[in-house]
Amino acid sequence: MIHVTDFFTAEPGETAAPLPPGPVLCTGTAGMRRIHRFFLWAYDEAPGLVRSTASGDATRAAYVGDVLGNFDRTLHIHHEGEDLLMYPQLAGRAPGCALHIAQMLEHHRQVTERINLIEPVRRRWMETADAGTREELAERYEELSTLLKVHLRREVTEVMPVVDRVLSEKEMNAVGQHGIDQFDKRFLVSYLGMVLATNPPQDRRELFKEIPAPVRLAYRVVGRRMYRRQYSTLFPGREIPATL
Repeated sequence: MIHVTDFFTAEPGETAAPLPPGPVLCTGTAGMRRIHRFFLWAYDEAPGLVRSTASGDATRAAYVGDVLGNFDRTLHIHHEGEDLLMYPQLAGRAPGCALHIAQMLEHHRQVTERINLIEPVRRRWMETADAGTREELAERYEELSTLLKVHLRREVTEVMPVVDRVLSEKEMNAVGQHGIDQFDKRFLVSYLGMVLATNPPQDRRELFKEIPAPVRLAYRVVGRRMYRRQYSTLFPGREIPATL
C-alpha cells in the first residue's frame, strides 16, 4: 500500500456536527475515507511530480500534466456529486448541521477556485516545460494540497457521521455513481489501481466490491497492467505498490 498518514482525526478546536437521533442508515463515512485517501495521496505527490520534470522535457511535462489534470477533474466531479446529491439532503434532514454544511461548501468553492487558477498554468507548462511555469504550478498544487488536508479531514470527522444517520445506502451509492457516470471505462480502470493502492487491504477489498462488475472485470484484464505502467512512468525507480 502507498503510505498515507491517516488524517481522519479531529484537530484541537474542531467540533463535529450534532448527531441526530436514530440508527445508522448507510456506510458513507467508510466510503468517503477510501476516496479521500486517494486525493490526499494524489495532491501530496503533485508538487513533486511537477518538480521532477526537467526544464525543457516537454514529453514528460505533457504526460505528468495530463495525469494531474485528471486528478483535478476527478476531484471536481467528486465535489459536484456531493453538492448535488448529499449536501442538499443533509441540510433538509439535519438542520443542526447547517454551520458545518456551510463550511464544507465554502471549502468546495475554494477548491474550485484553486483548480481554475491551476488550469491555465498546467496547460502552459505542458506546452513549454519551462522552469518558471514549473515552479508556479508546483506552488499552486502545494496550496491546493494544504486546503485539502483540512477539508478532507473535517468532512469525514465532522459531517459524515451525520450523513450516515440521515441518508440511505441507496442515496450514498448515488453520490459515488455520479462520478462513475462522468468517466469512460478506460479512464476508470486506468486510475482504479491508484485508488486501491492508497487504501489498506480490507478497505481495498470493500471498495472493489462497490465498483460496477464490468469495471472490475476490465481492471482485472487490462487495468492492473495500465496502473503499473502509469505508476512506473510517474515515479521511475520506485517500487510499484500492490493492489488487487
